[in-house]
Amino acid sequence: MINLDDPKTYANLDKNKMLSHLQRLPEQCQQAWEKAKQLTISAPYRRVNKVIVAGMGGSAIGGDLAAGLAALDGLELVVHRDYGLPPNIDRNTLIVLASYSGVTEETLSSYEAALKTPAKKLAITSGGSLKEKATALGIPVLSIDYAAPPRAALGYGFIGLLGILDNLGLVKDKAADMEEMLSIIKSQTNSLGKDVPLDNNPAKRLANQFFGRLAVTYGGGFLASVARRWKTQINENSKAWAFYEVLPELNHNALVGYEFPAELGAHIFITILRSPLLNPRIQLRCQITSEILAQRKVPHQILDGQGQSPLSQMMSLIVLGDYTSYYLALLYGIDPSPVAVIDYLKGRLAQI
Repeated sequence: MINLDDPKTYANLDKNKMLSHLQRLPEQCQQAWEKAKQLTISAPYRRVNKVIVAGMGGSAIGGDLAAGLAALDGLELVVHRDYGLPPNIDRNTLIVLASYSGVTEETLSSYEAALKTPAKKLAITSGGSLKEKATALGIPVLSIDYAAPPRAALGYGFIGLLGILDNLGLVKDKAADMEEMLSIIKSQTNSLGKDVPLDNNPAKRLANQFFGRLAVTYGGGFLASVARRWKTQINENSKAWAFYEVLPELNHNALVGYEFPAELGAHIFITILRSPLLNPRIQLRCQITSEILAQRKVPHQILDGQGQSPLSQMMSLIVLGDYTSYYLALLYGIDPSPVAVIDYLKGRLAQI
């Protein structure tokens, strides 16, 4: 089995330096926040009462995470992962077109649909036709100045978007929360790094738990989108099967399915994401769900976020999940960065 404490492991497998993106996340978040806060946006944008984030994959997950925080502040934020746009869009709607590459076909479809509405428009992108078209029409653009796979540009996709909402006064002031969060995730880059041995490294230990098993993550409230991030990072970085479920809904169906096939339970590892800031009933459901899993002898672990704010709780768990998915990729003997099957799919779509 791969030795995660051997420096040669990283030199041999991490050819595209995914680890460097994990290490630079605090810096990226700081830059994205400052850039979003300085973005010039006209006064009418401050009068919106609903936000739609149109995007896919690593460009959309920032919208999911922002939606969890926005809901706590009373702002409706919806993520649209499809062609076109949802109905009931008016002049008090802000449509955020999120595409790291600027050439995502679903997002470009949403852009064209947005032009036919009275909604306010804004783009988050590194370039491509989305940036070109938006700039030509005077639509505000938060430019992503960070070269990475889209999933590794979370600082812009999430914190950049949050900075825009803060800039417009659509959410409560997040400056203090940002300061706390950055301090925590900077500390995590040290405690979860490759030089920290397995015995003292929570991410390496979790990767070993997931190895050879189906990865499932549970989360509720503002941590539901964090559970989704765990799922997608294990898919893309680790090239592994992974799923996520949302509390309290999973208590009304998923737990009934623990019985069959009986032999499957031992081949699953479930992480339950928890925070003291969640609804007390969801916290209780986390504990009772853990009890039921133990009764069924399904391997699992409850993981708690760090910090006092929802933002810190979310980001600390995201960082833990990102490092875990990275180490899991190495355990499977692969480079975390390439996503060859997605490249193949896009190529086939382009041919037809």
